[in-house]
Amino acid sequence: MASRVIVPERQRDGAVAGKLKPKAAEGNARRVLGDIGNLNTNRGGGDTGKQQQFNPPATKGFRAQLLANAQTIAEKRNKKPVDVIGGRVAVRKPKVSNPVTEKAVEKPKQKAAIEISAAAEEAKKEKPNTQKSSRKKKVQTLTSVLSARSKVACGLSNKAKDIVDIDAGDVDNQLAAVEYVEDLYKFYKLAEGSSQVHDYMGSQIQINAKMRMILVDWLIQVHEKFELAPETLYLTIYIVDRYLSTYITQRRELQLLGISSMLIASKYEEIWAPEVNDFVCISDKTYTREQILGMEKSILARLGWTLTVPTPYVFLVRFVKDAMADKEMENMVFFLAEMGLMQYEVVMFRPSMLAASAVYAARCTLNKTPLWDKTLEIHTGFTEFELIDCAKLLVNFHAGAAEHKLRVVYNKYSSPKHSAVARLAPAKSLLAS
Repeated sequence: MASRVIVPERQRDGAVAGKLKPKAAEGNARRVLGDIGNLNTNRGGGDTGKQQQFNPPATKGFRAQLLANAQTIAEKRNKKPVDVIGGRVAVRKPKVSNPVTEKAVEKPKQKAAIEISAAAEEAKKEKPNTQKSSRKKKVQTLTSVLSARSKVACGLSNKAKDIVDIDAGDVDNQLAAVEYVEDLYKFYKLAEGSSQVHDYMGSQIQINAKMRMILVDWLIQVHEKFELAPETLYLTIYIVDRYLSTYITQRRELQLLGISSMLIASKYEEIWAPEVNDFVCISDKTYTREQILGMEKSILARLGWTLTVPTPYVFLVRFVKDAMADKEMENMVFFLAEMGLMQYEVVMFRPSMLAASAVYAARCTLNKTPLWDKTLEIHTGFTEFELIDCAKLLVNFHAGAAEHKLRVVYNKYSSPKHSAVARLAPAKSLLAS
C-alpha cells in the first residue's frame, strides 16, 4: 500500500496549533481591591497629563438670570406669563369653572340641539315615505285593472254606500279568487240556462213525481251514510234529472239510475270516492257490479260527458256569504234547499233562483231585518218580488216536513249538529200570503 504523507498543522502566530502563547502582562495593572480614586481612565491613548474640565454648579445668581431670560422670551411670544415664586417658575393656570354649574347651564342647550336634530331627521325620513306612498297610489296592477273591468261589466262599479263589499275580507286569500269571483258567477248565470232541466215527467210512462221523491230521500240518506261532500249530493240529483229528461226509464231501473249517478258524482267531486262494491252493498245487492257500470256508461253517453255545470250548491255558497249568515241561518238555508231537491216542482226553477229563494225564506223564518237588502239584490240578481213564489214553496215544504212520511231531511236537520233548524216554526209571513 502507498504511504500517506502527513502534513503538519499550520502554525498560528509562530506557535503550533493546540499550544497557547503566554499573554504578556499589561502595564499599570490594577492591584486587587486597591484604591480607584486616583486611577487614570483615559483609554484613548491621548495625553495622560491633561486633566478633564470641571463644570462648576449653578449658583443662585446664575439661576435667577436664567429665570429672567425665560420670562422675557415668554412675554415676547405672547405666551402665558411666567411668575417667579421663591426662585421657581410658576405657570398661571386658567380659571377652572364649576362643572356642576356648567352642566346646569349647558343641559337645556344640549336638549334643544338633540330635539332639533331629531326633528330634522324625522322630517328627512317623512319625505321619502310620502314619496313612496304617492308612488304606490299611482301604480296599477293588471289584476286591479281586470277586477275593475269585470265589476263594470257586471254593473258593480258604482256601488251605493249601503252595499257591503263581501269580498273585502278575502283579498289576501288566493283560494277565494276575489279578482275573478264576479266573472265566475256571471258565467254561472249564463251557463245555468243551457244546463237547466225542464219539465220531463209528462214524457215518463212508469215514473212519477212521488217515485222521484222517494229516490231523492233515499239518496240523501246514502249520501249521509257515506259522509260525502255537499257538492256530490247536488250533482247527483242533477244527473238523475238530466238523464230522466232525455231518456224514458223503467221503474225497476230508477234506483239503479240513482246509485250510478252518485257513483259518477263521487268520482267527480270526492277525493276518496266510494267503490262500486259499496253501492252494491248499500242497495242490498239488488244490482250487480256489471249493471252499475253499464248504467254509468249509459248516463255519461246521454249527458255527453258534460258534468261541469252550476248546481244550486254553487250559488248557495255565494249567497250565504252575501247574507253574512251565522251558523244557524246557514243551516236553515241548506235545510230549505234540500227540501226543495225532493220536490219535483222546484225542478223548473233555475239553480240560482232556488238558492236565492232559500236564503230569502231562511231570513223570513229567522225574522232577519231587512228581509232583502241592496247587497243581496246586487249579488244574487233577484229582487224580493221575484223570489216570493219559490220561497213560498220552500216554506210550505218546511211546514209539512214534520208530518211527512219521508223524514230523512227533517231528521238530519233536527239534530244539534245542524242547530235543530228543522224544529223551528216556518215563516208565517210567507204561509199566510
